[in-house]
Amino acid sequence: MTQAPTPTADTVRRLVRSLLKEGPADAGGPDVRPVAEGAVPAGAVPATWWVGTRHVLRLAPDRDGTLRQRRELRLRDLVRPHLPVAVPASAAHGEWAPGLTYTLDAKVPGGSGEVHDVSAVGEADLAGVLTGLREVPLRQAEALGVPRTGPRSLEELRRAAERAARALAAADEFDRARLAQLTPAATGQLAAQPGAPVLVHHGLAAEHLVVSADGRVRGVLGWADAVVGDPAEDIAGLATAVGSPAAVRAATLAGYGARPCLRGLWLARCDTVTGLAEALAGRPAGAAAPVLRTRLRHAWEPILLERVTELREDGEDGDDDLL
Repeated sequence: MTQAPTPTADTVRRLVRSLLKEGPADAGGPDVRPVAEGAVPAGAVPATWWVGTRHVLRLAPDRDGTLRQRRELRLRDLVRPHLPVAVPASAAHGEWAPGLTYTLDAKVPGGSGEVHDVSAVGEADLAGVLTGLREVPLRQAEALGVPRTGPRSLEELRRAAERAARALAAADEFDRARLAQLTPAATGQLAAQPGAPVLVHHGLAAEHLVVSADGRVRGVLGWADAVVGDPAEDIAGLATAVGSPAAVRAATLAGYGARPCLRGLWLARCDTVTGLAEALAGRPAGAAAPVLRTRLRHAWEPILLERVTELREDGEDGDDDLL
């Protein structure tokens, strides 16, 4: 197999110079610089680049990345009419190396969710995102190659989180007693309920939310990992991105009841405990420890729903009484 070339600033500059009809008059071409993303493992080759102030270039690093990027471009077009916020649009796309694709996206105005806090009105924007995802026709999404996944076992995640919590407690990073709220009986109550799956973004982390200085959510990035599956996964993503109370309020505004909200909360909590323990043990976890600590802190913010000790057995009727 031929090894993929390593993208450099010169590679990127030559590519975008051929794509952009307007730009700086100097011979050096447009200003390009790698986008610093917390989810990029240390030592990885940058695959996402700022191009001037108005564009972002993303390079697929391998064949799998190429397949995912091609699917993402089509999925963004499908999703865009259903969301109240911006979805990136490609100004140009093609191959930057034989068999490896790129997309030059117009930058969505705003800052990262890592920089700006989401306001109460921004929570309504997030509710609109969750509502819009539920309205995307699944048959069309799956025709584009979006995979269907089953719900994860919360009991398996609880057991993994308990092991991780012991390690974090020994390192004075986490009070393992906090996990006692999630009992085996509770994981059974919070199992995914039978019902129609939805389109799940599956990456609603802070770096994928575009937030304005006034706290409005202006766009959602990073659609490559979208699946058809459990909507609680996106509630979990928001819990790590904007905090559990804001995530639950947004999900409630979107029409989700107590069960999916609590399930999403505990998915996030188990994931963040396990992820931080893996990072501190030196195992790749996809993000640096400071980022994972922030995600854990957000996921473990207390919410009113946690005070509910029993969930009704007959579906979600009456969930509003629990909120």
